[in-house]
Amino acid sequence: MKDSYALLLKQLEALISFEKDPMANAANLSAFLYHNLEQVNWLGFYFQQGDELVLGPFHGQPACTRLPIGTGVCGTAFSQKETLVIDDVHAFEGHIACDSASESEVVVPFFTDNLNGVLDIDSPVLARFTADEKALFEQATAIYVNTLS
Repeated sequence: MKDSYALLLKQLEALISFEKDPMANAANLSAFLYHNLEQVNWLGFYFQQGDELVLGPFHGQPACTRLPIGTGVCGTAFSQKETLVIDDVHAFEGHIACDSASESEVVVPFFTDNLNGVLDIDSPVLARFTADEKALFEQATAIYVNTLS
């Protein structure tokens, strides 16, 4: 992982590790990463409510409010319980286009006793996300999940 990403993770942990409110931490995490990464046009959370993922704190253009679990990149990552890195969202069957400028996407699902959801990151650049970014987002999500206990 890039040294700059390791530093971002340390800064993120310092920012949110002492707060226990899940929405406050989701808001700060999304703002922090959005403003520290290049070529990202949307970054935020969706939280499970029944059989849907409902929009949470984010940065970027207005977004889809509800996404069915099992559909689109977010719903598929959530139902498969694994991170998805999509180089071309238009080639992903069932993609839900909330922002027409988005070309690539990473979705990291998380599951806890009290709160389930996904961290969703979009870019206006095809194949924007590398293994380093995947690791960054997974570790950022783990930091967030640790604040929920």
